[in-house]
Amino acid sequence: MAGRKIRDAAEARGCMRAAKTARGVSRAAWAREHGIDGRSLNAWRINLRRRAQPAASRLAPARLVELVAGPAINSEPVRFVVRCGAMAVEVDPRFDEQALLRLLRVVASC
Repeated sequence: MAGRKIRDAAEARGCMRAAKTARGVSRAAWAREHGIDGRSLNAWRINLRRRAQPAASRLAPARLVELVAGPAINSEPVRFVVRCGAMAVEVDPRFDEQALLRLLRVVASC
């Protein structure tokens, strides 16, 4: 049976300190022994670590590139493709610049 969920950040920090000082016991085992839901403890651990990082360090560094339109091939309209890892965003030259910036922020946050 799952234990109780951790209520707030202060309780989460206290539980993590106690689990860390318990030698030879995994965090999951410590949580079970103390009636704490291990998934709740782990979620708080991840979230508190993210909160401690500056916002700028959470995003990959941006690289600025110049997009130059080439000639249309086979009468197809010119398209720009922006790739970020496995993701690609394809837009035409009329795409609104502000909308593109919002879209790239969303892609970068994934």
